Amino acid sequence: MIHYALFCDNGHEFDGWFAGSEDFDRQLESGFLTCPVCNSAKVAKGLMAPSVSTARKQDERKALMMDGARKAALEKLKSAVAEIRANAEDVGERFPEEARKIHYGETQERGIFGSAKAEEVIDLLEEGIEIMPLPSLPEDKN
Repeated sequence: MIHYALFCDNGHEFDGWFAGSEDFDRQLESGFLTCPVCNSAKVAKGLMAPSVSTARKQDERKALMMDGARKAALEKLKSAVAEIRANAEDVGERFPEEARKIHYGETQERGIFGSAKAEEVIDLLEEGIEIMPLPSLPEDKN
């Protein structure tokens, strides 16, 4: 594993772990590598001092890598949920009713989100209405 100090074009600094330099290049080219703060895909490597690896350091790095991977995944999930919410209408408790109206062509098709009871969700799914829950995420502490 290779550890890189990374920064985005907005000046945010963060760390990344990669299987090799080719893995970094592949993730960067595919757009998968983004800043966890601002989601910018313009990411570059910073200067790093070489590190001698020991068994203890390897264990510590594995733990840090998991924390970093979890944090990056959580940031991507937060970003996706924020984008969905920004581009959809919050219909609150009217969600089941509005979802049916859209499904049966009684109102304009649009993105919506809101709340529904478990039995309402089951009824919607049994009617063939495609819905999915938005995850509840911990608040950003930054």
